[in-house]
Amino acid sequence: MPPEDAAALGARVEAGEERLAALPARPARDPAQHRAAALVHDACRTARAGFLRLHAETVYRRLTANLTRPRRIADLVHAAATEFPGLVPTREQLAEERRRPQAAKEGREIDQGIFFQAVLRSPECGEHLLEAMRLPTDRAVALLPEFRATGRLDLGPVRIERRSGAAHLTIHNEHCLNAEDDALTAAMETAVDLALLDEEVRVGVLRGAVMTHPRYAGRRVFSAGINLSELHAGRISFVDFLLGRELGYISKLWHGPAVPGGAEGWHHPAGKPWIAAVDTFAIGGGMQLLLVFDHVIAAADAYFSLPAAQEGIVPGAGNLRLGRLAGGRLARRVILSGAKIRAAAPEGRLICDEVVDPRDMDAAVEAAAARLSGPAVAPNRRMLNLADEPADAFRRYMAEFALEQAIRLYADDVLDKVERSWARPERPRAGAVTAG
Repeated sequence: MPPEDAAALGARVEAGEERLAALPARPARDPAQHRAAALVHDACRTARAGFLRLHAETVYRRLTANLTRPRRIADLVHAAATEFPGLVPTREQLAEERRRPQAAKEGREIDQGIFFQAVLRSPECGEHLLEAMRLPTDRAVALLPEFRATGRLDLGPVRIERRSGAAHLTIHNEHCLNAEDDALTAAMETAVDLALLDEEVRVGVLRGAVMTHPRYAGRRVFSAGINLSELHAGRISFVDFLLGRELGYISKLWHGPAVPGGAEGWHHPAGKPWIAAVDTFAIGGGMQLLLVFDHVIAAADAYFSLPAAQEGIVPGAGNLRLGRLAGGRLARRVILSGAKIRAAAPEGRLICDEVVDPRDMDAAVEAAAARLSGPAVAPNRRMLNLADEPADAFRRYMAEFALEQAIRLYADDVLDKVERSWARPERPRAGAVTAG
C-alpha cells in the first residue's frame, strides 16, 4: 500500500471533521446545516470506501499480523482507528456518540459498516475474521472451571445450568419481556461458549424465564426482539450487538466453535445440537434465533413474527435463512409485510418441529434433549448445516448486511419512528419494546 494513500485519506477526513466541528450539534442544526453535515459525511465515506476497495486486504493483514493474530470485531475496528487515522471512528468519537440518544448521533457507526463490508467481501480475510469471532470469549474461558465444577452460573441476563448432559440456558430480561440489548448478547455468547466447551454437555436448550411484567406475570416468554427503548436511548451498539450478535454466538450455534490454532488441526469441531423452547412468542430477533436451532418446540398458543421492515431495519440473517426453511413467498410476507405466524397454524410447522399444550412444554423439552444427545447427532447436524448454509455464503451475506444495517440504524425513517414511538419506557403490550 502506498503510504501516501493512507495519508491522503487521513487528511481528507481531518478536513471533514473540522467542518463538522464548526457546525452545531446534530439536534440544533437547521436544514441547511443538516445538508452541509450530510455532504461532509458523504465525501468522507466515499473516500473511505475508495481506499478500502484498493487496500482492504492489506489493512486487514497489517492489523492481524498477516492473518496470524485473530481479533474480534470490536478489537479490530479500534486497532484500525489507531493504525489508519480517519478510516473508522476513534474510541473517543464512539464514546461521545454513546452518550447521545440515537437521533442525536452523527451516525459514525456507518463508517464501521463500510469497513466491515470491505473486510468480509474478501474471501481470505473474511473467513479469518469469521473464525476469530467463533473463538471462545475470554470471559467464558475464565468461567469454565467454575461451570465444570458446579454445573450452573448466573450471568445476569442469562442463567445456565447443566442437567443430565443438557445445558439449559434461560433468558432473564424479565423487565422487558426478554428483549435483547448489548448486555444480553454478551451474556448469551458466554453461555453458548460454556455449553460448547464443557465436555459433559451433549445438547443445548434455550428458553425464556417466567415474566414479572404485569400482562405476562407467571408466564414464560421466549423473546421480544431488540429493545427499542434502548435503541432510542442510543445504547444499542452496531458492533457489539447488531453485527457481533450475528458473527458471535449465533454463528457459533449454527457453524460450531473455532479453536485456537484450528487451521493447523486435522478435524473441525462439530458443535452441538440446540433446542429452542418457545413460550408465548418469539418476536424479531427471537424468531431469527429459531432459524438456527436444530429442534424448535412451541406452545400451542405461541406465535412468531419478524417485524424488522416495519421498524426500518434488517432482521439479521433472517433474510438468508427464512426462505430456505419456509419458502420464498412466506418469507416475504413475514419480513416485508410483518405477517404473524401462529405456532398451531400450518405455516407454524415450517418454523417449529413440535407444537404442544403449554402444560406439556417441560416434558417435551426433556424428551427432545434425550433424543438429540446421541453421539452421531452433532456430526450429522454439522453436515446438514454445511449443505444448507456454506460458510462462504454466510460471509458474503454478512458483508452486505454490515453496511445495510449500519445505514438503516441511522436512516431518517428509523430515527423518526424511534423518536416518536419509543421515547418512553416500554409499554405493557407484546412487542412494545421490540423489532427485528
